[in-house]
Amino acid sequence: MFTTTSRPQADPPRSLPSPSSPHAPMPPPPAPSSPVPPPGGPAHAQHRGQPPSPPARCQPRPCPRPADMNYSRFITTVSAARKGSPIRLLTELMQRSPPSLISLAGGAPNPNVFPFKKATVAIGHGNAVEIGEDLMKRALQYSASAGIPELLSWLKNFQRNLHNPPTANYSPERGQMEVCVTTGSQEGLCKVFEMLINPGDNILLDAPTYAGTLAALRPLGCNIINVPSDQHGIIPNALKEILSAWSPEDIKSHSHSLPKFLYTIPNGCNPTGNSLTAERKKEIYQLARKYDFLIIEDDPYYFLQFEKPWAPTFLSMDLDGRVIRTDSFSKILSSGLRIGFLTGPKPLIDRVILHIQVSTMHTSTFTQIMISQLLQQWGEKGFLEHIDRVVEFYKTQRDAMLVAADKWLKGLAEWYPPAAGMFLWIKIKGVSDTEQLIMEKALQKEVLLVPGRAFNINSSEPSSYVRASFSLSSPAQMDLVSERIFIFFLLSFQEQFLTLTMFPYF
Repeated sequence: MFTTTSRPQADPPRSLPSPSSPHAPMPPPPAPSSPVPPPGGPAHAQHRGQPPSPPARCQPRPCPRPADMNYSRFITTVSAARKGSPIRLLTELMQRSPPSLISLAGGAPNPNVFPFKKATVAIGHGNAVEIGEDLMKRALQYSASAGIPELLSWLKNFQRNLHNPPTANYSPERGQMEVCVTTGSQEGLCKVFEMLINPGDNILLDAPTYAGTLAALRPLGCNIINVPSDQHGIIPNALKEILSAWSPEDIKSHSHSLPKFLYTIPNGCNPTGNSLTAERKKEIYQLARKYDFLIIEDDPYYFLQFEKPWAPTFLSMDLDGRVIRTDSFSKILSSGLRIGFLTGPKPLIDRVILHIQVSTMHTSTFTQIMISQLLQQWGEKGFLEHIDRVVEFYKTQRDAMLVAADKWLKGLAEWYPPAAGMFLWIKIKGVSDTEQLIMEKALQKEVLLVPGRAFNINSSEPSSYVRASFSLSSPAQMDLVSERIFIFFLLSFQEQFLTLTMFPYF
């Protein structure tokens, strides 16, 4: 069972396994195999479709020395116990072997009996994606748990070029940047949580936050510490005050009560639309270094930022190898294809891959090949040009939502224009909880919004907010919805006034 608090709670000390145990801690990592790039990300491209330039190196002062990360202290005993599946390893070995290899080892079905033979997918901006008979046989077959090689290679190069992470050239033991494909970013998140969380662990997040994250965390029995935020994301001073509950001795001894990680959606947060500023990210990363916690950077709306240059990411300033980043193609290519990817230190990403081996086995080979073919055709430049078109659409939608809200809801509600994403977070004045109004009266007016309490750590706590999505509705529909909200809230206020007037003592 999970608990909610604004202050940390310590869990009972747990002893580390002995070196002879199969779950023994990993030895301290060696020094980096190459010079360490500076913290801080690239100045992301300000021109349409242009890849970012690499950041300037630290001059003239030397870069800070990266911390020696002991990843074994973060992972659960269940995750530490995972071993590679022999069958999965054979599958991957077979796929890397020459055609002359005769294998009687695998349990793969014969693709000649599959009814699907070939496919052609028309593309809006580009040539059709052709999946011929030979490629179709591969697309319908088992594949590597980490992802098909050509898609992994494209994603790794893209992450290096876009974020220039300091860990890109580290040794694997030191926390070298690794990537794996997941069945949507939600699978990646769930497997990361299960890798890191023991019952009673303290974790940090800024609520209101994505309901899917809260649903994944609640059964794990962690103590969720809510970090205050505003329209610019997490407030570093508030985080610093929470962390001050731990003494320098706790930090030095790596107390088990120290927070395991900070989870945040840094751009266009679902539901609030908040976006973290670069300066706040730097402050938060320094606190992560001081108190030795990981940062889970859940960034599905990164490519839906409405202004350039794009904000630098935690990954781009990750000197130590303490950032696990989730990305998603759901908002920009297709939500139904279920393709996401994790980027982070290899010792942790490898644990996730071991979990994938015994759960989903791998993300759909067919959808991976379809997206890989498209990305190979477009290249990074073509992909970023597509992103520009997507951003232009959502920016127009956002502006239409703001016009409708300003026309009908000014004085009745408050909101901040989101700098990214697809949501407007609206506070209804004079209403302590929007649940009943939305689920009963708004539905009667054929209006559907999400009551704010769905995004609270404790979903029974009242909220005066509603979440409105501007992704699907036309400007005319947004205007009509805003008008209906105005009418039913006006009628609700009139009912309350009449009740107080006629029955002043009740």
